[in-house]
Amino acid sequence: MPVPHPSDVPRPEYPRPQFTRAAWLNLNGEWQFEIDRSDTGLERGLLERELADRILVPFCPESELSGIGETDFLEAVWYRRTVTVPADWADARVLLHFGAVDHDTTVWVNGGEVARHRGGFTPFTADLGDVAVSGGELTIVVRARDSRHGVQARGKQATWYANSHCHYTRTTGIWQTVWLEPVPRTVALKRPRITPDLASGSFHLELPLTANAPGHRVRATLSDSHGAITTAEARADLDLCPRLVLRLPDDRLRVWSPTDPHLYGLSLEVLDPEGTVVDTARSYAGLRSVAVHGKRLVLNGEPVFQRLVLDQGYYPDGLMTAPSDAALVRDIELGLRAGFNGARLHQKVFEERYLHHADRLGYLVWGEFGDWGCEVGARDDNQRPDASYVTQWLEALERDHSHPSIVGWCPLNETYQPLHDRITALDDVTRAMFLATKQADPTRPVIDASGYAHRVPETDVYDSHCYEQDPAAFARTMDGLAEDRPYANAAPDGQPWSVPYRGQPYFCSEFGGIWWDPQAAAGTAGDEREASWGYGERPRTAEEFIARFTGLTGVLLSDPDMFGYCYTQLTDVFQERNGVYRFDRSEKVDTAPLRDAQTRPAAFEGAPQHRVP
Repeated sequence: MPVPHPSDVPRPEYPRPQFTRAAWLNLNGEWQFEIDRSDTGLERGLLERELADRILVPFCPESELSGIGETDFLEAVWYRRTVTVPADWADARVLLHFGAVDHDTTVWVNGGEVARHRGGFTPFTADLGDVAVSGGELTIVVRARDSRHGVQARGKQATWYANSHCHYTRTTGIWQTVWLEPVPRTVALKRPRITPDLASGSFHLELPLTANAPGHRVRATLSDSHGAITTAEARADLDLCPRLVLRLPDDRLRVWSPTDPHLYGLSLEVLDPEGTVVDTARSYAGLRSVAVHGKRLVLNGEPVFQRLVLDQGYYPDGLMTAPSDAALVRDIELGLRAGFNGARLHQKVFEERYLHHADRLGYLVWGEFGDWGCEVGARDDNQRPDASYVTQWLEALERDHSHPSIVGWCPLNETYQPLHDRITALDDVTRAMFLATKQADPTRPVIDASGYAHRVPETDVYDSHCYEQDPAAFARTMDGLAEDRPYANAAPDGQPWSVPYRGQPYFCSEFGGIWWDPQAAAGTAGDEREASWGYGERPRTAEEFIARFTGLTGVLLSDPDMFGYCYTQLTDVFQERNGVYRFDRSEKVDTAPLRDAQTRPAAFEGAPQHRVP
């Protein structure tokens, strides 16, 4: 199969913008492809033979952009492509990277297995060792299994044939960029962990390496638009993971914030005993802090009301894959245009390039996991997430730790199960994911589960979901936070799902969802009018929609103890017509009144701060 010209490669941009190397080879483009509906392909020889169809990677076979467009269940799919290792990669160890493959993946290169991975949202890498040599050919074969049965972190992917309610067309197989990267065979940098320390005006770096070779050193240099600021070095042969501190002088200190999303440049190097640079990579960092002052969640020591929007990251033609890098940027710009200053990235681990754009545009983000898919039990033990949830979540935390735009973590969403005197799988996994998050990243607040079942008493943040459509009734529901009796979701019969509130920062992390479909309101939507849905009665006019939006957001903006909210949602998604924008990102309504409604001063931002003794 010929290698496409770079101008023909879909999604050609570098997929890992916070850890870049100059040399790499994008493997997006045309691959051989075959559907294996009964998962018998290995027995039938699909590993050894040419495949029957063609697909455009990185788009999943269910999407239009893939060239396949098959939306029925795909138990397994196969990919095959032969590539040539660049001749100038001599003496390098070649890594084969996958941004995300849904869901259980096996990779073979030149007939030998090189990787297995479970999880549809997180990256993995195959070290090709001695298989890859400069100028040599690599035949890459990928099998992805994606059963609709049993426990699996699927996010919003439907486990029945058709889209309905808030479940959408599935994603199977490769849906993010595939690429090759050469690294030194002796010592090479692995992904760094960059942690800002605003209190001391410094960055803490952890620089894991592929090996600890005698006499080697690591070096990091921080820079801004005026040039290099500071450099730090350390031996790389004593500690398994060398650590560095880069301290900023006062005259070069600039804080990252939504109003000034300043990013420092960062150069990372490995030096051999003679002082020769043997590996180098580029990164960036933003200096900011997140802290809890009583009920207040503060950014850089200041109360910044978080006007968030729910973003599910689906596209009509690419499904979970954005059709272009510009589409990722546009979604953030659409949120900003409507008056939001951030997003809850819902039921999906977003492409890392989205986070890169959030970093540089000053867009606040709550990172989330696509946890829906464990509803396999019954009665009081209805949700049974397994160990793979913790594994995949840790992979997401490792990938995204260094992005300054992320101000909080949310490993679970809308888990629901009555509290009783038995410890269930949901209790175990909820606590495991909370503790894993705190161990992996003690610098950000963690909410154990968004809405519904708070099962960890010491969760950093407490929240609720409420889709009451009448602003006056919504105000009555949300009343009580000042007296430490905020609204908490419960079972229909009133049985509690959550442990009691303990005075944590609180926000309404889902509300609104107004069923606004101008075509349906005008009687021009045809059959789609019956299929569409949202919350509450549909407004009849744009003015009615704006009035309801203004009333609901106003309730939360007026509460001095509410640190933020998350409005549902940024765009329509298939039949779900409760977005500010349509699924194709066109405007449903003039967003200027929505921006005006949201950007009025929030009571939280003007309330007296609770001083910490």
